[in-house]
Amino acid sequence: MTSHDRGLPPTDTQPEGPRSSSSPEDGPGWGADPAPGSAADKPKEHHLALWAEALLLLAVALVLAVAIKALFLQAFYIPSESMEPGLVKDDRILVQKVSYWGGGEPQRGDVVVFKDPGGWLNAAESAGPTGTIPKAMAKIGLYPSGGHLVKRVIGVAGDVIECCDDQGRILVNGQPLDEDSYVKDDPDTQCNGPMVDQCTTDWKAGPVPEGHVFVMGDNRGHSADSTVHMCRPKAETDCVPGQEFVADDLVVGRVFVLLWPRERFDWLSRPATFEDVPDGSSGS
Repeated sequence: MTSHDRGLPPTDTQPEGPRSSSSPEDGPGWGADPAPGSAADKPKEHHLALWAEALLLLAVALVLAVAIKALFLQAFYIPSESMEPGLVKDDRILVQKVSYWGGGEPQRGDVVVFKDPGGWLNAAESAGPTGTIPKAMAKIGLYPSGGHLVKRVIGVAGDVIECCDDQGRILVNGQPLDEDSYVKDDPDTQCNGPMVDQCTTDWKAGPVPEGHVFVMGDNRGHSADSTVHMCRPKAETDCVPGQEFVADDLVVGRVFVLLWPRERFDWLSRPATFEDVPDGSSGS
């Protein structure tokens, strides 16, 4: 008796021969369309050539270097012996610019890098690196550049700086500075505030104008700093008063790391003696 005779629905019969499709467990058949999202359905990826990837990475690195130089860090070298003993000629240093963002100004005790205000450096000191590669690296902040000076801020707007008390100490707004921790101990220099080769003459500078600083090197007997550009009393020169002050907008940033040579790596901080200095009058 057939299923039809029993009143049951007829069953499909599978024809013999090769199948046109496979079961779900076997995956799609030969003639089936690929499932959405399958590997066969994805477009082919196009990879950059190795040289193109290298150029792209180099371009990104250069952009980042320029941005870092403009906003955050920059490398410099010490151009003279004026900051000994802490910083020696040809030392490599890093300058950070964040401290002076958003109206921030240099503070007393900061070691700063600043552009030549005009006539502070000779031609050799202003020249900077030579050679195509060093010059290109200097442009993006990866190599020390020339035309800059490194000094310590002694006075800010409104301050009066005097040389010197009976112990040979610089006074800022009447407060003597204890500078033994960073000023070079030079037997030929009898005080901490001389002009070059002139320690016996007392002098006074300030009040420091608004938006300016008064700077000195730590090697006080060998530093062409603010004291050298002061107009000396009764001197017959064409000195213009005020040339001893450095404009804040010439300051690149604060030195915070002695980077090289490696064995002298050090972090630079503001000496505690400046915390005791009282505020000066309003800058003029």
